Amino acid sequence: MRHVMRTKHYSIQTGLTYLLWIKRFILFNHKRHPKDLGEQEVTQFLTHLAVNREVTSSTQNLALCSIVFIYKHIFERELTLLPDAVRARAPTRVPTILSHKKAMLIIGLMKPKYKLMFSLLYGSGLRKAELLKLRIKDIDFEAKTVFVFRGKGGKDRTTMLPKKLIEPLKSQMEKVRSIHQKDIAEGSGMTSLPPSLARKYPNAVKEFKWQYLFPSTTRCEHAYDGYFCRHHLHSTALGRELKLAVKNSGVTKHVTAHTFTHSFATQLLISGADIRTVQELLGHNDLRTTQIYKHVIGQHSSGAISPFDID
Repeated sequence: MRHVMRTKHYSIQTGLTYLLWIKRFILFNHKRHPKDLGEQEVTQFLTHLAVNREVTSSTQNLALCSIVFIYKHIFERELTLLPDAVRARAPTRVPTILSHKKAMLIIGLMKPKYKLMFSLLYGSGLRKAELLKLRIKDIDFEAKTVFVFRGKGGKDRTTMLPKKLIEPLKSQMEKVRSIHQKDIAEGSGMTSLPPSLARKYPNAVKEFKWQYLFPSTTRCEHAYDGYFCRHHLHSTALGRELKLAVKNSGVTKHVTAHTFTHSFATQLLISGADIRTVQELLGHNDLRTTQIYKHVIGQHSSGAISPFDID
């Protein structure tokens, strides 16, 4: 499975998740080999997840995708699920958003590096994974754009770069340059590149423009090719900083990194931006995905007020 997922350019995290669900499927069936199992066992496993484990619909779908993958690509066999499988229901959720004042309050309580990172989430509409994967070359100061490589849906796109972040970003790049020069002096200086890119551009691994905009504090071994390199900052670091800032701000909402992406979209709509523009900036395939923010802003777009507030 690892070999096949690598050739199909699945991310490391997706690969680990798929393997975890296959392991759980095997254990559920008393360690029988998956090739000896079929639709009946898959149906029983999915029903177990929904009824006994009470997992969400997205979790159940992830388990199903993992199982479908191994049968389709490893055993070359298509699964036909039995109709009596119990499926977890997907609730209709409305994303949590922050007002501009509260978003800036939380960001203002962070350390400088994280302040810049969350400013990009809120100011450019990036997702956490997209932010962490940014490289020096992805920032265009003249066009005031940020290039997102293989973002939402595996698509490349560009989004806006706030003017107020130009100088902080230039300062961050100089810090990265110092780290890169120090790494070179120590006989390293390599960044983490996908194997296909490393083969296509053999010199890119040491070039400054390919370095991550927010590099890790330590070097590590490349997951596929085995060389020691400097990867991007780990996502857990953002989570720790955000949790502390939200606590100190007194904001009582459940705030995640993606809350700032949601807030970016709603603030654009409130300010009068066209929904198609917001769709392109966020990289949504379907306009219906973007329209959920119309429901979030509610009274701000329609001008409706509560009858309790009428004089």
